[in-house]
Amino acid sequence: MQSFIFPLLIIVVMLWWMSRTSKKQQQRQQEMRSNMKPGAKVITIGGLHAVVDAVNEEAKTVDLDAEGVILTFEATAIRTVKPEEEAKTEEVKSAEEAAKADDTTAEEAKDEAKD
Repeated sequence: MQSFIFPLLIIVVMLWWMSRTSKKQQQRQQEMRSNMKPGAKVITIGGLHAVVDAVNEEAKTVDLDAEGVILTFEATAIRTVKPEEEAKTEEVKSAEEAAKADDTTAEEAKDEAKD
């Protein structure tokens, strides 16, 4: 009888821990989705990177602007809402990359003009 108590206790503790972890994760996801606002950058479960255009709380849908194309998704299809700081950092990096590309193009044009 005592040989069954310890393994049973371990199983019960393991199940309790897994359910607790799952509930915390669901709570974080729900909080993230409820904090979505127009202008927030998101990633869907399919890997689409877009900007929130509108949120419909009644229908639980989100309209996303993916480079000018408006798409409607279920709110549960949003995997990640990027924090404001991270989104701003990405914008700065892309602006810097665009500036470098413009500088490189200008230098190439000058070199070709000399030849």
